[in-house]
Amino acid sequence: MSAVAVRAPVRTSSTFRRLQARLRGLAGKAIDDYAMITEGDRVMVCLSGGKDSYTLLDVLLSLQRSAPVKFDLVAVNLDQKQPGFPAQVLPDYLARIGVPFRIEMQDTHSIVTRVIPEGKTMCSLCSRLRRGILYRVAGELGATKIALGHHRDDIVATFFLNLFHGGRLKGMPPKLVSDDGRHTVIRPLAYVKEADLARYAQVKRFPIIPCNLCGAQDNLQRQEVKRMLADWDRRHPGRVQTIFSSLARVVPSHLMDASLFGFRNLVAAGVADIDGDIAFDEQPCATPESDTGRIRVSRGE
Repeated sequence: MSAVAVRAPVRTSSTFRRLQARLRGLAGKAIDDYAMITEGDRVMVCLSGGKDSYTLLDVLLSLQRSAPVKFDLVAVNLDQKQPGFPAQVLPDYLARIGVPFRIEMQDTHSIVTRVIPEGKTMCSLCSRLRRGILYRVAGELGATKIALGHHRDDIVATFFLNLFHGGRLKGMPPKLVSDDGRHTVIRPLAYVKEADLARYAQVKRFPIIPCNLCGAQDNLQRQEVKRMLADWDRRHPGRVQTIFSSLARVVPSHLMDASLFGFRNLVAAGVADIDGDIAFDEQPCATPESDTGRIRVSRGE
């Protein structure tokens, strides 16, 4: 496993500045829409060494300087003891940019490779182990929010994974509370396309650390879904964004979950007219209006 050498960013162009403004604006809008960050928060930014988490930290640092609320940032990396992992890359980078950080060393690699048969995907177990450790570290650091670098395409892919393999209409929410109620997880890049993150990371020349444990596995169901979505978007530009937008425009009365809509008590509001026929009042189906408000970090209650 090797990492890209740390180099100074190239001189920014007007195209890059527009990209930077778009990422900052979309992250700010997601934060505001879902009240992700409020006054006095201590945000633990989970830094893996990939393009998404580097960009997440960079964008949050930018928002921190101009946000109407004050919040602290602390970066955390989980060193899972993968063979060849360049242990000094992240500490050197974080020290250079002046961000408080903690490197948590836990040998989850040995556990995963011992438990999962060769050739099987490792993501599920690896993810569970990593999540438990990060929750513990968040408690030790006094973090009120845990920020992850998942983006728009991750959210859409997760929806289809649950649809195809879990038989559920379930996605990856921009904000959630852990099962024990102790931790709040936020995804400030929820509105951002992966392609934009890749372009941003390339220009910024982040010292990327590839994940050879799971990222190199060709048989991942997530990779299959990503290829499907990329093909759809290539042949039908804008389709992935339309799917993403639909996740925020749910109409329970037009699905089949009786726990979300009272189908059993649903009756027609008809009145017999003079000829004995039934006349119905049409009830239009309400759908949420899109929010086109200004992008910014939200104030606390």
